[in-house]
Amino acid sequence: EAMAWIRDEIGRAVGLPRVLGGIPLDEIGATGYGLAIAAEVAAPKAGIALKGARVAVQGYGAVGRHAARFLVERGARLVAASDSRGTALAPGGRDLTALDAAKAKGEAVTALPGVERLGPEAIVGADCEIWIPAARPDVIDLRNEGGLRARLVLQGANIPIAHDAELALHRRGVLSIPDFIANAGGVIAAAVEYRGGTEAQALAVIAEKVAHNTAAVLAAVDAGAASPRAAAQALARTRVERAMGYRR
Repeated sequence: EAMAWIRDEIGRAVGLPRVLGGIPLDEIGATGYGLAIAAEVAAPKAGIALKGARVAVQGYGAVGRHAARFLVERGARLVAASDSRGTALAPGGRDLTALDAAKAKGEAVTALPGVERLGPEAIVGADCEIWIPAARPDVIDLRNEGGLRARLVLQGANIPIAHDAELALHRRGVLSIPDFIANAGGVIAAAVEYRGGTEAQALAVIAEKVAHNTAAVLAAVDAGAASPRAAAQALARTRVERAMGYRR
C-alpha cells in the first residue's frame, strides 16, 4: 500500500499491490524463496541433506516464515523459531499452518502448546543443521558464535553476523552464505517487476540467479578464498568493474 502511495507521488515504485500490476514481495516470500534456493545449492557442500534437515529461524516474520515454508516443502522441518518475545523449541517439528495463523493474530511463536519456551537469545544454541538469522543486524559475534550448532547458516537478515564471527565460523567448518548472496530474492523480484515481469518470472529469475551466485561463491571457497564473504565480495567487485568497462 505504501509503495502504491509512492508511485502515485513520483510515478515509479516496485513492490506494488497485485491490482496495480505489482509483485508484493513479502506476500509471495521472494526473499525466503531465495534462501531456500541457496540452501539447495549449499547443503551438499555443508554435508547435509535438505530432506529431514532441522531448521532454526531467528525472526519468524516476513522473511523467516517464508524461508521455513519453502524449506519444509523440500523435506526439512522447523524445530526452532524465535521472535522478540521468545524462542520455541519443537524437536519433532512445527505445524507451520498453525504457527502462521498464530503470528497473523499477533501472537508470539511461543503461544502454541507443545513447545519448550525459552528467551529470545536461546535460538542461537538451537540443535539444528540449518540456522537462519532473519531478524536484525549483528546477532552473532565472537561472544555467542561458539554456541551455534548448525552446519549451514543462511543469512536472511542484512549483516546479521560480525566479520570476525564469520571467520570463526568458517574456521570451524560452518558454512555461512553471505547476506547479499542468500537474501537477494526480494531485490531480484523488484527488478523483474520494474521491467514489467510477472510473479512467475520473478521466482524463476530468483532461482536462477541465487543458485548461480551461491555456486560461484562455493567454487571460489574451494579455490582458496579466505571465506564465503571474501569470495562473495570479490565476485561482486569483479562484476561491477566489468560492467563499468562498458560505459563510455
